[in-house]
Amino acid sequence: MTFFSLLLLLLAIGSNAGGIAIYWGQNGNEGTLQETCATGKYDYVILSFLATFGDGRTPMINLAGHCDPYSNGCTGLSSDIKSCQAKGVKVILSLGGASGSYSLTSSADAKQVATYLWNNFLGGQSSSRPLGPAVLDGIDFDIEGGTNQHWGELARFLSGYSNRGKKVYITAAPQCPFPDAWIGDALKTGVFDNVWVQFYNNPPCQYTQGDIGKLENAWKEWTSDIPATKIFLGLPASPEAAGTGFIPVADLKSKVLPFIKGSDKYGGVMLWSKYYDDQSGYSSSIKNDV
Repeated sequence: MTFFSLLLLLLAIGSNAGGIAIYWGQNGNEGTLQETCATGKYDYVILSFLATFGDGRTPMINLAGHCDPYSNGCTGLSSDIKSCQAKGVKVILSLGGASGSYSLTSSADAKQVATYLWNNFLGGQSSSRPLGPAVLDGIDFDIEGGTNQHWGELARFLSGYSNRGKKVYITAAPQCPFPDAWIGDALKTGVFDNVWVQFYNNPPCQYTQGDIGKLENAWKEWTSDIPATKIFLGLPASPEAAGTGFIPVADLKSKVLPFIKGSDKYGGVMLWSKYYDDQSGYSSSIKNDV
């Protein structure tokens, strides 16, 4: 192999290097946000969740045992967010979750929610920002209930704020059965930057006991049919983090990553969640291979 050929090969390998995204916020024993970013393991930290919003509801963030939003107790996270961003970590707020109370009833409702998110978490202005003055990097859609209506409009409205200066990252965490029942249509808008597909708790499309076939087929669908910038493999960080779908480190490295990293849309691995990653050390074990 000539030096030039070797250089091209190395560049090709480097271009498919991915990152690790982690969900933080649903367990008070998972360490602070600042500590999470200081580990150097994560490229994206997703704050979970803004669990109540839309249809006239008063928006409310739920960060489990970390802080009390009812007494403005989460504003102290602003310094943590800025610390993360100074390290190059993108900090994103996730909408929804499995047990939230949320829905959008109309285009006007989607516009109203987008305006609220811009003024209270992104680059806008509000006298009562729940996380303080820090400006988050984007909004994540973890929609697992309510209805499947108007999410695409919300995504478009939010994406439009990128024209005001700082880019607003738009991400989503659909289930791996294709298309996703809740935000499948929204994902066709072409405004999503990263889509971390949940390849767990979904036997028809997840990895099981050495069999990569179902995951391969689903991965091909997601990477070929969704116009997102990058697709991430969403996994539980430990066997306890989900009912099914955990991939042992050795299997991930030898079977799964070699296949999915061949895609131009490969973005990396998303893990649920920081608490379980602390217990298993999963991200540390895969960091150099992702």
